[in-house]
Amino acid sequence: MNYSIIIFILGWIFKLEAIFMLLPCVTSIIYREKDGIAFLITMLICLAVGVPLTRKKPSNKVFHTKEGFVTVALSWIALSIIGAIPFVISGSIPNPVNALFETVSGFTTTGASILPAVENLSRCVLIWRSFTHWIGGMGVLVFILCLLPLTGGYHMNLMKAESPGPSVSKLVPKVQSTAKILYSIYIAMTILQIIFLLVGKMPLFDSLCTAFGTAGTGGFGIKNDSIAGYSTYLQVVITIFMILFGVNFNIYFLLLMKKYTQAFKNEEVRYYLGIIAVAILLITFNIRHMFGNIGIAFQQAAFQVGSIITTTGFATTDFNQWPVVSKTILVILMFIGACAGSTGGGIKVSRLVILCKTVRKELHIYLHPNAVKKIKMDNKSIAHDVVRSTNIFLIVYVLIFSASVLLIGFDNYDLTTNFTAVAATFNNIGPGLELVGPVENFDLFSPLSKCVLIFDMLAGRLEIFPLLLLFKRDTWKKF
Repeated sequence: MNYSIIIFILGWIFKLEAIFMLLPCVTSIIYREKDGIAFLITMLICLAVGVPLTRKKPSNKVFHTKEGFVTVALSWIALSIIGAIPFVISGSIPNPVNALFETVSGFTTTGASILPAVENLSRCVLIWRSFTHWIGGMGVLVFILCLLPLTGGYHMNLMKAESPGPSVSKLVPKVQSTAKILYSIYIAMTILQIIFLLVGKMPLFDSLCTAFGTAGTGGFGIKNDSIAGYSTYLQVVITIFMILFGVNFNIYFLLLMKKYTQAFKNEEVRYYLGIIAVAILLITFNIRHMFGNIGIAFQQAAFQVGSIITTTGFATTDFNQWPVVSKTILVILMFIGACAGSTGGGIKVSRLVILCKTVRKELHIYLHPNAVKKIKMDNKSIAHDVVRSTNIFLIVYVLIFSASVLLIGFDNYDLTTNFTAVAATFNNIGPGLELVGPVENFDLFSPLSKCVLIFDMLAGRLEIFPLLLLFKRDTWKKF
């Protein structure tokens, strides 16, 4: 274990978080809010820890898989703990467990909240909540790779450990250049959405917060009714951008490089868009009587489907009141999630495609024992390691999910509430059903249950294994 490089990058995490807090500080100055002092104090704490840790550059900058996973897990934990401090100091969320829950929910782009009325918060606190989504969406370690190139040819391990999906590939030969391309696309799309929101006469502050939440597929709203109070035009814009941010960012790179054939033939994206289309049509047909207008029903269905499958979590209506069929479809979408390499959560479409093809292959072998059949995606054979890791991921996913439902069951709430609460946090979605529906919050759970859900949010965002490795003794051996 290369401890020196881990400590060095953790120091950079603290320094970057101090820089990130400039946004709420500036916001507090503009709106003359006292809560800005809390962010200033936290900035000083970050610098006091981060500067000494980065003063001496490590002689060995090589990053193996183990270091990559440990660094990512520790970075996200540190990021969340520090990010919770302003909530406690300002008195916005005085309970430390609640503050940590809210912050982890922000950075992991979950959007599950313990706050009953967000409109009571100051603007600097509101923009920090939304900005945590944007920071966590692409990943803070990916951002560090833009600034801090590592040596030895192993720095791809850092990106693989943080980026969602079964596989991550370099867009260009240098990983640092890949990170810059990804963040450039991310920033450009965020700015584009802000422009479209401003055209729809959404206030600048609201546009910034909404775009941060959409880009990171997070879902923290700055209004108590989430997005319901905005115009149909604004809801449509948000719907489109939620779906766009759920697409693998490699596709946008291919489009920029004018490799249109390769981009449009991507199997995962085709399935992703197909699932969205089918879900919208089914829900529209199922809820048409509730709105009395097929156009309104379609628009509401599209928003909710886009919000859930991309794990954004915004809402324009209380879908907890929808028919059972529609709610069931939304719960299924919670597990499917967005594309690998996007800012969305969930199991990921690519994993489900691989699993379905694996089942089809096994059935074929039962009928033809001597047959040799390879699993392919985009006309390319999938490596056995990818298939194996996908199967293992699903097994561990089910085990953690089951254990989480059991543990929060001691709070004695109904099964639908508990099941969807875990689904909403583990898949980084936000709202569930019943007592954790889109018009409710997660404050009803006990501190123990909140800690379980905090673990689920982190595990879901980091694809489980980086977090689990922290609990394995062999991880910490020096050699």
